Amino acid sequence: MNITTPALVIYLMADDDVVELAEAAVRGGATALELGIPFSDPLADGPTVQRAGQRALRHGITTPRALELLAQIRERVDVPVIPMTYAGPVLAYGEARFCEQAAAAGANGLIVPDLPHDEAGDLLEGCRRNGLDLIPLLAPTSRDDRIAAACADAGGFVYLVSVAGITGSRDALSDRVAPLVERVRRHTELPLLVGFGIASPEAAQAALAAGTDGVVIGSKAIEVSEAEGAAGLERFVSSVSAALNHVSIATD
Repeated sequence: MNITTPALVIYLMADDDVVELAEAAVRGGATALELGIPFSDPLADGPTVQRAGQRALRHGITTPRALELLAQIRERVDVPVIPMTYAGPVLAYGEARFCEQAAAAGANGLIVPDLPHDEAGDLLEGCRRNGLDLIPLLAPTSRDDRIAAACADAGGFVYLVSVAGITGSRDALSDRVAPLVERVRRHTELPLLVGFGIASPEAAQAALAAGTDGVVIGSKAIEVSEAEGAAGLERFVSSVSAALNHVSIATD
């Protein structure tokens, strides 16, 4: 997967309106999309993403339906699309089957936040067989040996979790991001993208200043789309994209 930097990855929950929202996000400047597949026990998700997931489940969004929506998104956008779900749905679906069908739908990678690296062998094999990048999540609490092992098998990019906790909009970037970037850089040349709490153009600029290659925005993107629809999401993404590109141009 080729990740354009500075990267702006927008997380959207698979639901009835996700294709329209995906197109709006890309028009606004999203360089990749993360597609949430709803799950009844999303351990890493904060209230906003949980609410979106519960709404999607009420609308009948199953794993097969989410993959159908992914295929529809792939027909309309030309940026990487990365499903994000939990180990439960993947194991219930079958790891090999999930990877094969996700790839057939047009996925470029996969994020499974609750699957430890040392238990991901079968899923990693399924991803590699189908040309998918398995993207690890690393937090400020991650041990150096886990960072090294996860980076050795990573593809696409490495997802840095800005805080030890759940997703959700926060006022400012954690001061733990820069030290985490320094630790992870020793083990990989892949782009390092930070998420969990990025909610404004200013926070995105702070992420680049901390040494990352871009950001992942989830909760704020959902909040904006709930309140203002696709047009509002496009405006929000455009404001973050402009902020990231301004920093990139200024440092070239």
